[in-house]
Amino acid sequence: MDRFDDIPETALAWHRVGKGAALATVVETWGSAPRRVGSQLAISGEGEIEGSVSGGCVEGAVVAEALDAIEEGRSVMLEYGVSDGDAFAVGLACGGTIRVLVEPVGSVMPEELLADLVLAREARVPVAYVTGPAGRRLEREGYEARFRMDRSGFEEDGETFVAIHNPPLRLIVVGAVHIAQALVPMARIAGYDPILIDPRESFASEARFPGETVLHDWPDEGLRSLGLDLRTGLVLLTHDPKLDDPALIEALRSDVFYIGALGSTRTHAKRVERLTEAGFSEALIGRIHGPIGLDIGAAGPSEIAVSILAEMTRVLRKGA
Repeated sequence: MDRFDDIPETALAWHRVGKGAALATVVETWGSAPRRVGSQLAISGEGEIEGSVSGGCVEGAVVAEALDAIEEGRSVMLEYGVSDGDAFAVGLACGGTIRVLVEPVGSVMPEELLADLVLAREARVPVAYVTGPAGRRLEREGYEARFRMDRSGFEEDGETFVAIHNPPLRLIVVGAVHIAQALVPMARIAGYDPILIDPRESFASEARFPGETVLHDWPDEGLRSLGLDLRTGLVLLTHDPKLDDPALIEALRSDVFYIGALGSTRTHAKRVERLTEAGFSEALIGRIHGPIGLDIGAAGPSEIAVSILAEMTRVLRKGA
């Protein structure tokens, strides 16, 4: 899967080759707007576009305004009402009202600032682009709730807009078992970039996981090579302490947003005992979701995968 939308990257490239460029960002919506706040459209000075602010309803008008803004070197705030009829014409159920901020690169959005944003995205560093009375800047700290919820928007002053740029979600699955065969495609649909780790090549084969990224490393080595961060969830499915425990130790020392381990209540109790003996505190061990998944009475690998993905979503969006 593509690791990023490439809208800021495209705008920077157009600017650097001399075409001119602007970024249009949805900053506010009312009703059932076609695109969420933070959605972006890049426009070149030659009328090329990348991305979307309305799913096709008002892009033509935004492009026209952006071309004027690029030529005049000024930002502009636009507001559009998308009727239900117009929305339906481009395959959407209903319309709404959107406000769009257009910022030409160079004259309004400094090239150096956009370049720093692109570098942060490439390095999987969560960053907020903040614009308002205090000017334009990037922030890597603060806005914890916005980062967790992927929620761009205006601050309470109604003038400071915060655009969240998070790394893509990543799911690392240790154990290429039947549940993983159901979980990996589900996770991809939900927006995750899935990676499998299993040293047992007969389990983690191309035939069982066609087209997927598979590492035949020991789990702790694989996790260290990949790196763990706030946008990563870890699911342990081997049911084997020799494989699961080294991965758990790596995960508990990291900032992954979710750790889940397969096994019964009795199995998890033994797991807790081993980790306690290894020196981990009760609070750290409490980060592990075990038995894994929401209790929905799941039966069979596919339903267990649903329960795991549901629990991951709850933790990601609600922090619990």
